[in-house]
Amino acid sequence: MEGDDVTLREQLFHDRVRETIICVLLFSSLYIICYLIVTHYRKNAEFSTDNDEDATVNKIALWLCTFSLSVSVGAVLLLPIAILSNEVLLTFPQSYYVQWLNGSLIHGLWNLVFLFSNLSLVFFLPFAYFFTESEGFAGSKKGVMARVYETAVVLVLLTLLVLGVVWVASALLNDTSARESLYDLWKYYLPYMSSFISLSGVLLLLLCTPLGVSRMFSVTGRLLVKPGLLEDVDDSVSCAIFEEAALSRKLNMETSCWVNVRVEVLKNQYLTIRARRIALEMRRRASPWQRYLGYPIAMLLLLALTVVCVLIVCFHVLELLFDETALPRGMEDPLFGAASFSVFGSLGAAVQVILILYLMVSSVVGFYCSPLFANLLPRARDTTLTQIIGNCACLLVLSSALPVFSRTLGITRFDLLGDFGRYNWLGNFHIVFLYNVLFVGLTSACLINTLTWAVQRELIRAFGLHKLPLTVSRSAIPLKLLLANGLSKIQ
Repeated sequence: MEGDDVTLREQLFHDRVRETIICVLLFSSLYIICYLIVTHYRKNAEFSTDNDEDATVNKIALWLCTFSLSVSVGAVLLLPIAILSNEVLLTFPQSYYVQWLNGSLIHGLWNLVFLFSNLSLVFFLPFAYFFTESEGFAGSKKGVMARVYETAVVLVLLTLLVLGVVWVASALLNDTSARESLYDLWKYYLPYMSSFISLSGVLLLLLCTPLGVSRMFSVTGRLLVKPGLLEDVDDSVSCAIFEEAALSRKLNMETSCWVNVRVEVLKNQYLTIRARRIALEMRRRASPWQRYLGYPIAMLLLLALTVVCVLIVCFHVLELLFDETALPRGMEDPLFGAASFSVFGSLGAAVQVILILYLMVSSVVGFYCSPLFANLLPRARDTTLTQIIGNCACLLVLSSALPVFSRTLGITRFDLLGDFGRYNWLGNFHIVFLYNVLFVGLTSACLINTLTWAVQRELIRAFGLHKLPLTVSRSAIPLKLLLANGLSKIQ
């Protein structure tokens, strides 16, 4: 009996060591990838200053931003990793080499991502921002530690301020819970704050995802080569060459006059036009397969993914009306390898993973396309550290809410693990039902608006009517004129 206990303790120890190694390797890989991404967008002038103190402070803030971004990527991969792990265990139930994909490992990953995401939002990113803005207390010795002390004091005061505001608000709503939260901070206040952050992220996803779904068509159209009917690449290349030559002559004239400000503006315009001309020449050399097959397939694939998402959410709305188990809930002891999380088996699970990643990409596109956050769009080698901190914070809010967002919409049947399933509002039928209805309505409206305007715009461009003077209202052009002009061009 004692030997069995020793064997069991050894097995638990080895499992714990294995899970720790896997988590460390996964987060290390994500950190390296995110560091390369952040350094690609950072402004190098902020890290090559003559002041060593400022350079050190900026590097520490950059490391904190990289850590937060890696946590964001980990939050995005939570559901795909869990769903695919379950399908792998179902496909190879007796294989020794996949037994490490167990419920304990997945549950530990969810808990780590939840912990690090909240720490990054509450402490790491605010610390990085205040750290870059600090200079040390007046009269104290200058240095990095003086900035650390000032940042820590400001962060503690801000935490107390937020704690007081939330406690007063909870006291106005419910006096009993407010007294309890004051006595037991960890049990009442922190889950309340985490639930509020999650609800904010889910609402932000509700606003950004429909807009991003509609903008995905235009973004993909700019990356791919359109058919000749929709785009005249030769004409665009000729215009880009003429613009580049004109800017080159003007730049040479301004350089001789030593007008520094004007030269910088012209130089940026010249580099932009040159990059556009190179991209257009690469598009012109595209094969007919890429031109006439790649673009239609990509557009049809985006349309199919969007329609499937809307249909799944519509079906989930009906489920909410007749089945209480359709509400999102938490799962404490996941049973991996017992049953598939999709009715259609492995194929359905793969579709769920694709839809989850598609919704995340669409939400990011919609976030940067919205007028409120358009200024946060990072630019290669020209993004300030403050902008990087803001981008990391917003992406972390979006990504940490993605598992709750996907389960609330019914995209997946995988129940939320750990603290992700303990939010107070998840069990509220009215909130979940209204959220699903709003998502269907907003996505359908954005999709219909995008398709109708895109068809009209491409017809106008293809038939050359975009060259009309501005005094002519293009919206007043009848469809018969469009078709007649198009038939005359074809003939």
